[in-house]
Amino acid sequence: MEELRIHSVLVTGANRGIGLGFIQHFLGMPTPPKWVFAGCRDPKGQRAQELQNLASKHHNLVIIPLDVSKPASIKAAAATVKKRLGGSGLTLLINNAAIVRNANLDGETLENMTEIYTTNTIGPLLMGQAFLPLLKKAAQGSPGSALSCSKAAIVNISSSGGCVSAPEIFDLMPFISYRCSKAALNMLTKCQSLGYWVHGILCVALHPGWVQTELGSSGGYQPPLTVDTSVRGMLKVLSSLSEKDTGTFLDWEGKVLPW
Repeated sequence: MEELRIHSVLVTGANRGIGLGFIQHFLGMPTPPKWVFAGCRDPKGQRAQELQNLASKHHNLVIIPLDVSKPASIKAAAATVKKRLGGSGLTLLINNAAIVRNANLDGETLENMTEIYTTNTIGPLLMGQAFLPLLKKAAQGSPGSALSCSKAAIVNISSSGGCVSAPEIFDLMPFISYRCSKAALNMLTKCQSLGYWVHGILCVALHPGWVQTELGSSGGYQPPLTVDTSVRGMLKVLSSLSEKDTGTFLDWEGKVLPW
C-alpha cells in the first residue's frame, strides 16, 4: 500500500483499545509522524500506563489531557497542540473516543442519551471546530490541491450499528443511545465533508469492524477482530483515500457501507 506520510496526528481516546492501537502503529511506521498526540481523560492514571511507557521511549509522542465531553478541555488541548506544532498544522485528526451504555428501548433514559451523544457526536463536532485552524494550516502547507489523509483529514470512528438501513444488527446491538449517536456521527461526517472540502480537508467515517475491545465486548459476545487487524486495515484504507472518498462511510477493509 502507499505509505501515509503524516507530519502530525491526534487520536482521541488513545489510552486503550483502537485508539492505543492507532498510536502504536503510527509510532511504528517506517517514516513516523513528527508529532503523535494521544488524547485521554487521565494521562497520569493507571489506565494510561501503556501510553506512559510508550512516551518514555518515543520523543515524538505527546500525551494530552483531553475529555471530548468538555468544551474547556478541548480548547485547552487545541492550545497545547498548537504550541507544540509551532508554525505547522495538524495533518490528521482521528475522533476515536466513544462510550456505550447497554440500554434497550424500554430501559433507555434521558441521562444515557445525553451522555452518549455528548461524547460520541458532539465531541467530534467540537473537536473539528477547535482544530480547524490547524487542519487548514496543514492543508495550505501541502503541495497540490487533491484531498488526502497525508494533506489534511478528519477521520470519525463510527460503527455499522449506526447504519439506518441495516435492521439485522438490532438483535446483536440493541443499544439505542449508542446506535443513534453513531448514525448522527455519520451525518456529522457528511456535513463536515461538505463544509471543509473548500479548506482542503478530507472527512470520512470509518467502521473499525467488530473488535476485541472493552467497548466491542460490552454486549457479552466475543468479537472476531483483534485491534491490530482492525487498525492495520483502517490505515491501509486511509492511505488510499482521495478526493472522491470525502464524505463516505467505509469499513476497515475499504468497503462502502450503507447509511
